[in-house]
Parts: sequence; structure tokens; C-alpha cells
Amino acid sequence: MDMLLNPLDRRHRLRDDIPVVPGAFPLVGHLPAIVCDLPRLLRRAERTLGSHFWLDFGPAGHLMTCVDPDAFALLRHKDVSSALIEEIAPELLGGTLVAQDGGAHRQARDAIKAAFLPKGLTQAGIGNLFAPVIQARVQAWRDRGDVTILRETGDLMLKLIFSLMGIPAQDLPGWHRKYRQLLQLIVAPPVDLPGLPLRRGRAARDWIDAQLRQFVRDARAHAARTGLINDMVSAFDRGDDALSDDVLVANIRLLLLAGHDTTASTMAWMVIELARQPGLWDALVEEAQRVGAVPTRHADLAQCPVAEALFRETLRVHPATTLLPRRALQELQLGQRRIPAGTHLCIPLLHLSTSALLHEAPDQFRLARWLQRTEPIRPVDMLQFGTGPHVCIGYHLVWLEMVQFCIALALTMHKAGVRPRLLSAVEKGRRYFPTAHPSMKIRIGFS
Repeated sequence: MDMLLNPLDRRHRLRDDIPVVPGAFPLVGHLPAIVCDLPRLLRRAERTLGSHFWLDFGPAGHLMTCVDPDAFALLRHKDVSSALIEEIAPELLGGTLVAQDGGAHRQARDAIKAAFLPKGLTQAGIGNLFAPVIQARVQAWRDRGDVTILRETGDLMLKLIFSLMGIPAQDLPGWHRKYRQLLQLIVAPPVDLPGLPLRRGRAARDWIDAQLRQFVRDARAHAARTGLINDMVSAFDRGDDALSDDVLVANIRLLLLAGHDTTASTMAWMVIELARQPGLWDALVEEAQRVGAVPTRHADLAQCPVAEALFRETLRVHPATTLLPRRALQELQLGQRRIPAGTHLCIPLLHLSTSALLHEAPDQFRLARWLQRTEPIRPVDMLQFGTGPHVCIGYHLVWLEMVQFCIALALTMHKAGVRPRLLSAVEKGRRYFPTAHPSMKIRIGFS
């Protein structure tokens, strides 16, 4: 940790009477420690400075971070805005649901949300679309014997997302290339010159948006077709208030982004946990054999409590989204502090996911906390999907994908008489920001 902090910045400083975490570097602030070892950074700051402190996010500026559980309430507070997200990542998230509030957010969300509810996903046949794609991929893993797991789950998620859009198989390489270039906008320096990440990322975004506009036109020309994109366009056009196609295209692009990176990370962590805990694998195989086939409808998911518990516990212990930025529109009471209006806030989902104040034995990976519960799932139990007006619209889609993946993996590998085994160290090389994921080098064998 000490090597990730600036040894020349050790002075005690305050902003609005709240301490600033020492160790920031010029230009990049605390980003090296945030990216490489966020859990220890947050624990050290809490231990030495208390529950409220400032972190320096380099180009994004200082964000006041609160590790008190009261911070979770900020996600549904009427005087807290999500617009800061667009200011931090305007090239990627401008005009999307995650960066909007109030009427603009409700209007855009209401126009497309029906397509993402269980009924809409079932009517669109998403489960039937995904099942053979997932099965084919895990069968390929079985035949190869070992895989670099995050690369494989990332490719699988892209294929699932592209299948939602009806992209022909022969076009997938071009989409893969443009998507990789689009992701450069996350870390691109603000220098717009030929060959640099910002220029390439913008060009990829414009190419993708042009393709999405053609999807929208095709959906309108063939309104009788089924599928998620057709359903989104149909619901969008039936809305009471006219919205420009720019809004629809931006949010389909958001689906492409949000549905890939975070979901691939969670999927990879599930395989890692199954590999290092044989008892989990045995329980999943027993359930998969009892079910007998990959579920295709949300109504079928209740038959797979172990797979669902594995998904929820993985997301709790290994949250894919670690931090959420917000802005205080009015003065707020947060824990024992008064927070001035205009303060840029950081909600540490990673810290809350493993807080002893919210979870019993939070550092232990326990399926029992989900299998033995008698009360419904609470907002705090699914904090990775947010809550209130900004709860993730793709929650039910991800739930379906993850259970399908678990059952397909168990059925395929058990039939061949093999199970997942770790071939490399887990902790080395993890990343925590802007999204979290295991090391790209972790390999899983099937033997």
C-alpha cells in the first residue's frame, strides 16, 4: 500500500472540516491506490481519519467519501444528483439513464423499462436466445481443458449482448474491435489528436451509434418482430412524451457497456469461487442434475436457489462496481457530519458490501446467508444494482444470465467428469476502478 501513495504528501489537511487522505500524487491523486488496492485504502482511511474523508481522483477531482452505512441512503435521496457521472465520463455516459435525474430520467426510463422486466424478457424469448450460446461456450471450455477466465467471460458476455441486437455472426469481429476502442474513452487523456485513445474512442462511438440507429430503423420497419431491441423501440415509440432517437441510442449503447464489463467480472469470480471451494461446486452440480436443463424463463429461476445464491454472494464479496459518484444539491446530514451543498460525494459500494454493520461474518463466502433467509431481498442486499429511481434497469436480465450460466457450467462439466480448478494465484493483479475485476491472468482448468 505504501508504494501506491506519495511519500512526499504526508501533511494533515482539511476541506470543509473533513480530512483529506494523505499520499496523493500530482495529477493522478490517489488513483494508483484506488485502482490497485481500494479495500486497504478505505480501511486505512477509516482507521486513521474516521468515517468521512476526501479522496483525490486525479482528473475527476476530490470526492468526499463516507464509509458509514448512512451513505447508502444517498442513492435515493431527493437532494443528491447523478449528474456528476456525466461530468466525469461525458464521452461515454452523456445522455444516459445513469447520469440523469428527475423528469428527464423518469421519461427515458419509463420509455424502455417494460422490455427489461421478467414479463418483457420472457415474451422476447431472451432465455431461449441465451441458453444455446452459453452452453456452446462452456462446452468449448471443457474441450480446451483450461482457459483465462476473465477473457473468456468477457467474450461470452459480448456475444450475448450482440445476440440481443441481432448482429450477424460474420459481423462480430468488427463489433469487437470497435467496442474495444470505445472502452478507451474510460481512460483517454483529454488530447484529441490522430492515433490517440480519445480520437479512436470517439470514432468507435460514432460508428457504434450509427449502427444502433440502423437497428432502430429496422425495428420500426419490422414492428412485428420480437426481441429486446424491437421491444425497446416499440415501447419508446408508444411513450406519451416525444423523445429524440439520441436518447434511445445512448441508452442502447449503455446496455452494451453495462451488460459487458461488470457482468463478465461477476461471472469470472463465480467460476473462481467454485474452483477454490469444492463444496460449492458439489452443491451446484446436485442442483443442476435435479433441474436437468438450463432454465429459460424467470419463472424457472426459483428451482435454482443454489445458483442464485452463488450469484448474489459473489456480487456481495466481489462487487463489480466499487464506487458511485454523486453531488449534494442541498446541505445534507450524513452520519455525524453536515455536508455542504455542491459537495462531490463518493459512495463506497465495495466497503458497504463487506461491512460488519450490514452483514454477518462479511468476509466469509457463505451461500447459507441467501439459502436460509426467510425475508425478501432488501435494497441493501442488492446495492450493486443501486436503489430508488436509479436501480439498475438490467437487474432481471443479469439474474437470468447468471443462473443460466451456473446451471450450464455444472451440467456440462459434470457430464464430462471434470470440475473447475485454479491454475494461478487469485489476488495478484486485481483491479478495483473504474470497475472491479479479477486479474486478466487467472487461469481455470477443467479436469
